[in-house]
Amino acid sequence: MSYDHELILITPGGIIEDDIGNQIPIDPVRTPVYCQLRSVGRNEFYNAAVTGLRPEFIFVIHAYEYNGEQVVEFEGEKYRVLRTYAASFEEIELTCEKVAADG
Repeated sequence: MSYDHELILITPGGIIEDDIGNQIPIDPVRTPVYCQLRSVGRNEFYNAAVTGLRPEFIFVIHAYEYNGEQVVEFEGEKYRVLRTYAASFEEIELTCEKVAADG
């Protein structure tokens, strides 16, 4: 399979303090990577739904590119990583659900 889609891994920002104690927000780090897109299997979908989860996509990326990010962006939509699975030494699967809109 080929890596035909772009996925953005989002590392959350934080807050740092300057020399006099002012809090300064740090922007999230957005890292684009290429991925394979897979559908969530029927069994996995229904088993997750029992616990209130709604997995939508499985993104397959190179394992060395993943650093534990819990939020990703795909085609302008944000997704939360529900589960990771090391498919092989070189690949990791990220099972994700869509993040509900704020407000």
